[in-house]
Amino acid sequence: MERRPFLIKGGLLVDPAAGTEGVRDILLENGKVSAVARRISPGRSFDGEVFDAAGLWVLPGLVDLHVHLREPGRTEDETVLTGSEAAARGGVTTVLAMPNTKPAVDSPALVRRVLAAGRKGPVTVLTAAAVTRGQAGRALTDFEACAAAGASAFSDDGFPVTDGALMRRALEAAKRLGLPVLDHAEDLGCTGRGVLAPGAARRLGVAGIPPESEVLMAARDIALARLTGGPLHLCHVSCAGTVALLREAKRQGLRVSAEAAPHHFTLTDAQVPRGRSAADWKMKPPLRAAADRRAVRAALRDGTIDAIATDHAPHHPSKKAVGVCGAPFGIIGLETSLPLSLELWRAGLVTRRRLVELLSASGARLLGLKAKGTLRRGADADLVAVDPDLRWTPRAPYASKSRNTPFTGRALRGRAVLTVARGRPVWRLRPGPAREDRP
Repeated sequence: MERRPFLIKGGLLVDPAAGTEGVRDILLENGKVSAVARRISPGRSFDGEVFDAAGLWVLPGLVDLHVHLREPGRTEDETVLTGSEAAARGGVTTVLAMPNTKPAVDSPALVRRVLAAGRKGPVTVLTAAAVTRGQAGRALTDFEACAAAGASAFSDDGFPVTDGALMRRALEAAKRLGLPVLDHAEDLGCTGRGVLAPGAARRLGVAGIPPESEVLMAARDIALARLTGGPLHLCHVSCAGTVALLREAKRQGLRVSAEAAPHHFTLTDAQVPRGRSAADWKMKPPLRAAADRRAVRAALRDGTIDAIATDHAPHHPSKKAVGVCGAPFGIIGLETSLPLSLELWRAGLVTRRRLVELLSASGARLLGLKAKGTLRRGADADLVAVDPDLRWTPRAPYASKSRNTPFTGRALRGRAVLTVARGRPVWRLRPGPAREDRP
């Protein structure tokens, strides 16, 4: 389908990869950024759309390193299409799907299947392949074949790779391919039958998950990254002990990166409510203590943690309705990540430029996506226009098929008002009583 030219005028362009922060016009043509200038006059022959972005921020499309789209196998929770629509609504134009589906994405055929489904949606869908066959932790997948089929990374997310020898071989294979291993750092023996962090667990009378559950496995895998030189990425960092390990790994120059999720730098375990609604506050790793939240925020500020990623984990409402002990771990996050991240900037914890690095440029860099995470001339025409002051309250129904989030009803500030992917508008927030509208 032909893409009409699209001219965005007068927005505050924040593009850390290009070193730009100022009012600019941006012209998109044929799915690419064709011009960025202080003033672009369309001329009489211009047959595209002009969008007035005065008073808005214009950012490279957000890149989310960690989402669960559930397809194949769990389409009652989410599909590639509905997850993509949730991403577009949140200003996210590139997502990396985790492979803990049914069956797990552990073969070239399944990698191609997810990528094909993604091409039918509004945003770019990439996929990680499983580290081990069936994510069973016994034998490595064929890394080379999955990479050739289009896998962008490897992960057993949802499950730790408990066998150290297997993890060592995975990092060695990843080093040869130049693709990262996304690590779910969890010591299952330490987790046991835990449900929430110790403070919330004592208050609600359930089993606790101590921070050491994360720290012990993170320490092992950083040691293996040091041994192999393989590219290790720690998912959903939640506690001060892991931050300290990361800071030392980076001081040593190891190929170790990390992400944090908005719920971990926004909430604490003291906020987990009693009753059935507690299930929508249950995720892994769990919400931690205030000191851990401070450590994660400091790491986002100083570069110890590289990126913000949602760990968008949809579950059908019936699965969360069974109560906090029986409910699965995980919450949705694609539609609320941007305003929650803006809270870091509004509190003075990060600069505007650093915020965009965390949400876009760093994710693109970690996945080797040279045409994304920036709005330089020639880059992919992926962008989001943001009203940083728009006040709104998230409520179901969401674009996601699921609604398991602790942020329903929370007053938020800042929202994507226009999302453009591959040169086409895929989400608009229109003025007036019925603000939400898809193009």
